[in-house]
Amino acid sequence: MRTLLIIVLTLLMTTACTSRKESLFNGKDLEGWTVFVEDKSITPEEFFYVNEGCIETPGVPLGYLRTVKEYSDYHLHVEWRYPEEPTNSGVFVHVNGPDLLWPNHFQAQLKHQEAGDFIVHGVGQSATFNDTVYTSTPDDRPILTKLHPTNELPAGEWNSYDITCRGSAIELRVNGLLQNTALNCNLTSGAIGLQAEGSKIQFRNLWVEPL
Repeated sequence: MRTLLIIVLTLLMTTACTSRKESLFNGKDLEGWTVFVEDKSITPEEFFYVNEGCIETPGVPLGYLRTVKEYSDYHLHVEWRYPEEPTNSGVFVHVNGPDLLWPNHFQAQLKHQEAGDFIVHGVGQSATFNDTVYTSTPDDRPILTKLHPTNELPAGEWNSYDITCRGSAIELRVNGLLQNTALNCNLTSGAIGLQAEGSKIQFRNLWVEPL
């Protein structure tokens, strides 16, 4: 009986931990997301869409897909790949304010061979890296270079980002390797976004887990 009770309690605890994860993509449609594209001649449904169970965008023109819901203090998991020529994209966290081509946010870089770089975006956003404070302006979006050489996989293969937002700190891991840590970020909550910036890119297995 004691052994059975231990097994039941273990299963309950495992279920409770698993249930904390919130899937951001149901694999069928973009429920819970909204599309921003500056070019109003572009149909949003043709700019970001679902293809074979993945979120996909042709990457042009510039724009992004963002969550309707806002988040704080969480672990975000995102998998991505460039099915064709790898170019540029990004994962946005703490998106704030009106939808603009460059909204206020912090970006986990997805530019080819630069995944792990951290970008301070918007007007007056700031973050600290190696004891230096970096602040964004309309003409300057500081890039905090990743800690290690690129560890991305070749085009066509899936990569993973694990982004931890805890208080005013943001940590980036690419394929499990810690590549960046930004401190004293002035934004600590907001929407999550996926960027279109250059070529076709796909995303899958997106989830957040509160800390």
